[in-house]
Amino acid sequence: MKLNVHVTKKNLILTAIVSFLSVSAHFLSGISVFNMVVFIALYFFVRNLELEVKEKYHWLCTASAVFAGSILTTWLVQYLLLVEDLRDRISDRTFFLNILCCFVVYLMVQICTNRAGWTIIIAHTLILIFAGVNYFVYEFRGNELTFGDFKSLSTGLSVASNYQFSLNAQAMNAILLTIVFLTGAAKLKKVQTKHVIWMRLVCVSLAMFSIAYVADKTEYTVTETWEQKGTYQNGYLLNFVLSIRDSFVEEPKMYSKDAVQKLEKDYADSNAAPKEEKPTILVIMNESFADFSVLGNLQTNQPVTPFLDSLNENITKGYALSSVYGAKTPNSEWEFLTGNTMAFLPSGSVPYQQYVNDDNAYSIVDILKKEDYNCVSMHPYYSTGWSRDTVYPKFGFDEMYFLEDFDQTKIMRKYITDAEMYDKMIDRYEAGKGEENLFIMGITMQNHGGYKDLYDNFRNDTFGTNIRYADVNQYLSLAHQSDLALKDLIEYFSKEKEPVVICFFGDHQPSLNTAFYRRLNGKGISGLSINELEEFYQVPYFIWSNYTYEGENIDRTSLNYLSTMLLERAGISLPPYHQFLSDLMKEVPEMNARAYFSKSSGRYVHYGKGSAQEELWIEKYKILQYNGLFDTKHQSDVFFGE
Repeated sequence: MKLNVHVTKKNLILTAIVSFLSVSAHFLSGISVFNMVVFIALYFFVRNLELEVKEKYHWLCTASAVFAGSILTTWLVQYLLLVEDLRDRISDRTFFLNILCCFVVYLMVQICTNRAGWTIIIAHTLILIFAGVNYFVYEFRGNELTFGDFKSLSTGLSVASNYQFSLNAQAMNAILLTIVFLTGAAKLKKVQTKHVIWMRLVCVSLAMFSIAYVADKTEYTVTETWEQKGTYQNGYLLNFVLSIRDSFVEEPKMYSKDAVQKLEKDYADSNAAPKEEKPTILVIMNESFADFSVLGNLQTNQPVTPFLDSLNENITKGYALSSVYGAKTPNSEWEFLTGNTMAFLPSGSVPYQQYVNDDNAYSIVDILKKEDYNCVSMHPYYSTGWSRDTVYPKFGFDEMYFLEDFDQTKIMRKYITDAEMYDKMIDRYEAGKGEENLFIMGITMQNHGGYKDLYDNFRNDTFGTNIRYADVNQYLSLAHQSDLALKDLIEYFSKEKEPVVICFFGDHQPSLNTAFYRRLNGKGISGLSINELEEFYQVPYFIWSNYTYEGENIDRTSLNYLSTMLLERAGISLPPYHQFLSDLMKEVPEMNARAYFSKSSGRYVHYGKGSAQEELWIEKYKILQYNGLFDTKHQSDVFFGE
């Protein structure tokens, strides 16, 4: 191999162009003067470099270039997408797995080109463009591009047209370094191996080995789909690969057209006559609302939720099992709205961002719209969070209210208060009072984590007396404020003559100081039995009406059943799918992504470990959910039809 430096007029002109780009990047995007000078010097050197490789070493040069290129490309992807402190949090193991993902792309291109230079140019350009798309997607909506987003590409493009494109210093550094890198790769265009067939066999073998290795090492690694968690926990390339894996849900073992048709026969005539007088239906999913008594004995200076605790007339209440803990709110929302369960989906998946499309967005909204309800959603935060701005229209909501629609002065810490959202619900009720059937789904934000910062507009007034931690005290104080807001809401509708039904539940328990849990339950959050672990997934719920109704305490239920219970309470005839859920909950009273409660054994069991009768019902549920979500070509009209 020989290296020579040969300056030409053409190279000087090209260096001048790159110099102009570097200087412009300094003034427009803010790259440092040091980087500006380094890029100009590097480009000048690489551009004028002449490289000669003896033919017998072409294979070694190719192998070195492909693997080294994979490393640099992977590093540039992470550099483009992450700030320095997050890049530092990527483990060596994770970075290596990302390199292998990139390496596979390089190998596939090498099979086609058989030229080291072209391989680097094509593979690096494709991957950097792909990362650049994610860079802008994150700028637009605050979370990563995943494979599921390609199912709604047209919607994404229409939304993107409303945004302005801009490049920060990191992005410009990545672009300028790419120019230098590809300029160097161009020197290898003539490098190719003589034995093409053997080269391709080696590349295919290496690609298959890399894929198998990544698959084995990520068997229990979940796709991260919120903000930049995927990028720094999994690395973006690996996270996208995982999103591809998790987008394909395996067909249930007993699934067939005949199995669906048999269930159709059992439930085809389950619709009852519609009820003439229809109540206003309000649903409140309260952010991180929990009751720590399910975990242990926490004593406080004052009752945390005295009003909720006092409700005992016209109410069904208890605890419901959620599939998530500490985060991933939309999964609880999805379970409630659809009656589906996270138990049959890949761990870590988020249906809103991976599975919901125009063909499978069956929900309680469909049911109520057939009953002539106007369906309204309210969420006092950004519309793009968890892709709600694209998911809610698919569900069929007639009206949607997000952060900008609420009074921005009604803030607790940095979020819109529960009281403000409840006032908005009341205002919307008053606007159509006596003239419409109204359904409102409200998702609060007031109690969102974390709970460690101090705020001028919020004071902790509720705290533990036997166990005291700052973040716990802030959370307890927020929950107390939620109870006060709930009191005003219930008291308002108690005075209304028109029938009203309110369903209230927490989406998940909050994530707090781990030392708090060790003192509360004596064990913490690890090394628990399945029964002890499920305590962390219990959230309070109630269904209340302003008219006489014989309620009861139902401690064992789960969020996927709540919409069925709500429809029954409101007097809305159950369609076939919810009639099935009503029958299912008699056999399997509660379930989540981890396990279900087995009546036959009196404890929680993992799926596949219950009685034959319980497992048969769960298999039926799995068949119906798969048919509604994934087998849209043969989707059942009885269960999911218009």
